[in-house]
Amino acid sequence: MPAPAHPTTEPHEATAATTPATAPAEVVTPLVRGVAVLQRLTEAGGTLSPSGLERATGLARSTVDRITATLARMGYVRLEGRDGRDVVLTPRLMELGNAYLAALRLPALLDARADALADELDESVSLAVGDRDGIRFIHQATRRRAMSLSFRIGDLLPAERTAPGPLFATEWTEEDWRRRQERRATDPEDRGFPAIPPRQHMADDFTERTAQAARDGWSLDDQLIEPGLVAVSVPVRDPATRRIACVASVVSHTSRHSADDLRTTLLPRLRETVTAMEEDLREPPAPPTAPAPSDLATWTAASKQELGREFVESLARGLTVLTAFGEDRPALTLAEVAKATGLARATARRALITYEHLGLVRHAPDTHTFTLTPRVLSLGFPPLSRTSLPRIAQPHLQDLAAEVHESASLAVLTPSAEEIQYTARAATARIMSVDITVGTRLPARATALGRALLADLPPHLYSLVDAELEEGLRAIAVPIRDRAGRTVAAADIATHAARHTPEECVELLLPPLRKTASRIEADLHMASRFTRVPLT
Repeated sequence: MPAPAHPTTEPHEATAATTPATAPAEVVTPLVRGVAVLQRLTEAGGTLSPSGLERATGLARSTVDRITATLARMGYVRLEGRDGRDVVLTPRLMELGNAYLAALRLPALLDARADALADELDESVSLAVGDRDGIRFIHQATRRRAMSLSFRIGDLLPAERTAPGPLFATEWTEEDWRRRQERRATDPEDRGFPAIPPRQHMADDFTERTAQAARDGWSLDDQLIEPGLVAVSVPVRDPATRRIACVASVVSHTSRHSADDLRTTLLPRLRETVTAMEEDLREPPAPPTAPAPSDLATWTAASKQELGREFVESLARGLTVLTAFGEDRPALTLAEVAKATGLARATARRALITYEHLGLVRHAPDTHTFTLTPRVLSLGFPPLSRTSLPRIAQPHLQDLAAEVHESASLAVLTPSAEEIQYTARAATARIMSVDITVGTRLPARATALGRALLADLPPHLYSLVDAELEEGLRAIAVPIRDRAGRTVAAADIATHAARHTPEECVELLLPPLRKTASRIEADLHMASRFTRVPLT
């Protein structure tokens, strides 16, 4: 197996919303600004007002509005509230981080072993990659406890406050050590790492910890991030190069294990798992395929014609370049990127130069190829990786309710399969409306939602219930399926019998309901490719 790309980007996200004077002349300024907007949204947890983005990026309000309008057109954000008062990241944006994780291959190859170890030990297990003098998580298998981990896939942490950090530092160059020193001098409290609490007074013994990790082949975190949090880490090495591909960690709390206890009781089992992971890395990569040219150029041209100056075409084309990479396309030449996106070579080249400048892409001059870096995960992945199916469905249900002027709902089966539980709702302002709240449970066989869930209907069929649960209540439902094609939820439209006949439900309500279900499924499939999406 070829060596996984070694992440070597800056730990802090790019903060400049305008192109600095030292940037290459070919840098695409609108793309730099668009990346800055996405990173500020990410740091804010996924939601900011346009005025908040204006302050966070230093961009003019008109520029912010054009960028967010373009991102909304791409489906990467939605504008909520009156006059778009909030800009909210959407699951569609996860296609950028998914491209990096797929090209990296490590989550797909190793996550099952990490999950199994977490189940066996009843402790959280994570996989992380190095990001210059920081680390980023690429997989989390967490335990559901009152006191549990809050780290998300894509979160960035300073190396010196983690267990994986000293292991990665054993392979650092002098430039990496210098960069860490400069970063600590300018940010002594780690304010540039929003995933962790600010640094308190602590000894800077990172050099000694790195030397110890080099001798031992493993590393400990004894409450470096915050009091009570402990972890033990072991490097997973690429079989071909013996360099660190990623680091596996078992994370616990001092109420369950001390740091020394992790070393004596859990480290041996972690090492066994890492040995098995290294064998998994010997699996050959998928054979390369030539991705068909997309209709990106046509789509962006049409969007530009429709939206005019509110659509930033260079930003849309530039962001799509990131999606050219994947499991069977971890490294691409300029020609291959242009072919995969349907862009002109000159356009693709300028986007790649911009990404290299921002640390999102690395260029290998010897092979003339480009690879994605972990910084791609800074484009929305951390907050979106903790989404749930009700959160995914809610805006789509609201759009559906506004379109048909009837209530729309999402429900799942309870464990007994005897009842359904409503998990998301969008009501309409009518004098007489269907009054059901989230959390309500109803008999599965007496509801359209329940029948759709129990029957596991093919996509072209549906469930219609007419006055069976309550006189005058009529509802039509369709299933929601996961990436494997399993029915995991159902969506419905409920109405009063006086407003729609059964035939009208099929003719007028079913088509928009199907479209809504398709949109919910598309977001669910995108979000669940490398993360677990709770159904409730």
